[in-house]
Amino acid sequence: MTPLLTCKDFLNELSDYLDESTDAALRYKLEQHITECPNCWVIADTTRKTIQIYKGMERYSIPRDVEERLMRALEKKMAAKHRC
Repeated sequence: MTPLLTCKDFLNELSDYLDESTDAALRYKLEQHITECPNCWVIADTTRKTIQIYKGMERYSIPRDVEERLMRALEKKMAAKHRC
């Protein structure tokens, strides 16, 4: 009997699972886990759908002034974080 994966194990492998870059044995274990764990199934399904929506979107440039304000805010936030 193969050892069962925990939810933490599943989440650690989620990105590779969705990219289909896991080997067949691990993929089988991950798929077995989500058939038995509704919480992980929802996470995988929602993440997969979010990626599909994102890939289908057109690129959109934000206005230069908005980008500059955003970058200043991020720099300020990062500077404050490093002071702590």
